[in-house]
Amino acid sequence: MACEEVKGEEEEELAMVSLGSYGGKVRLLVAGEESAAEEIMLLWGIQQPTLSKPNAFVSQSSLQLRLDSCGQSLSILQSPSSLSTPGVTGAAMWDSGVILGKFLEHSVDSGMLTVQGKKIVELGSGCGLVGCIAALLGGQVILTDLPDRLRLLRKNIETNMNHGGVRGSATATELIWGEDPDPEIIEPVPDYVLGSDVVYSEGAVVDLLVTLEQLSGPNTTIFLAGELRNDAVLEYFIEAAMDKFIIGRVDQTLWHPDYRSKRVVLYVLVKK
Repeated sequence: MACEEVKGEEEEELAMVSLGSYGGKVRLLVAGEESAAEEIMLLWGIQQPTLSKPNAFVSQSSLQLRLDSCGQSLSILQSPSSLSTPGVTGAAMWDSGVILGKFLEHSVDSGMLTVQGKKIVELGSGCGLVGCIAALLGGQVILTDLPDRLRLLRKNIETNMNHGGVRGSATATELIWGEDPDPEIIEPVPDYVLGSDVVYSEGAVVDLLVTLEQLSGPNTTIFLAGELRNDAVLEYFIEAAMDKFIIGRVDQTLWHPDYRSKRVVLYVLVKK
């Protein structure tokens, strides 16, 4: 084997690390001026998201999404008519939320994640699927969103958490990114922070990073899933986040085997 090939394999091995409380190996994004751009080129070059089917796991025209998780049949209400309002995306489910929720379930089942009794904050909870799954897994979950999104969110929590088999708890509260969170959200600091499709515009990135810093302690692990729609926005987020966080990408082989999509990416972040 050529020296160059050996060196390449060694570098590949060194790039795979464990981050935070997640037991799986993630592909480390090495900090540097070109790292964010290289990550975007790699994602769009290898995964080619535009060639894959969108909304593989959801139907946004439906009033309800049904999903089996943790031995329960979840019923998530949607409000398709609200999607016509500019800026409103949390009224319906997206693939990244389903994938993140099932990833959490799969990670717990495979022993790579412990959620039982842990404090969890979900950002931009929308319809609440991810937070509800985290509660079913035993987490003490605070689901957050903007004030006008809380009615639907609380309805879904009430519908899915008021039956037997719920090992944890779920509550909903207002959180506006970039502003000081209520004490209950940051005291004590969460063990986990979750977010799906929270990186959607350059204007929101700065406030999102402020909130991620506020919610992060030395033992906080962040999981962010998102659809690969806008390469410039994702590159901007990664470049800015690298200043305060160590970032790793979770390979799709570690996701739930039935819930994978080349249109979605999943990152783990821990505070430097």
